[in-house]
Amino acid sequence: MTWYDSLLQQLADGLVLGSFYALVALGYTMVFGVIKLLNFAHGDLYMTGAFAGFGGLSLVSGVLGAGWLGIFVAMLLAMLAVGCLGVVIERIAYHPMLAAPRLSILITALAVSLVLQNAALSLTGGQYTPPFAPTSASAGSASAICSSRITRSCWWPQRRC
Repeated sequence: MTWYDSLLQQLADGLVLGSFYALVALGYTMVFGVIKLLNFAHGDLYMTGAFAGFGGLSLVSGVLGAGWLGIFVAMLLAMLAVGCLGVVIERIAYHPMLAAPRLSILITALAVSLVLQNAALSLTGGQYTPPFAPTSASAGSASAICSSRITRSCWWPQRRC
């Protein structure tokens, strides 16, 4: 890998990571601007979306393949799942607290965050597994397509590595 390839890889990694930071910041800003309250479950809903996206890709990769169509369908399934989860959280946790003081709603937001974190821990077994290790990838090629690694063939089709 030359310095030029390394530079392009670092730029791509920075854009991916910066995009996630921008999405989280935009979400916090919108929620705080509308209800004047920090939603501590915001990041946990992003985590749930990531799990739903990977699970959706694992499900549809057997039927549609792990290509762009499978990724698109998995993203739609993840958006639908997290949207429905958000509605359920709002109806169960936040809607009954509308007349309560702001501190009660803040504590409820912390409780929702803890529930989502512990649900993810119980579903995954609480054990860290490297996401791209060959032994932990149950979806086959679905895990390899989720990485942000780029190659020269993506940028310059005429020059293969």
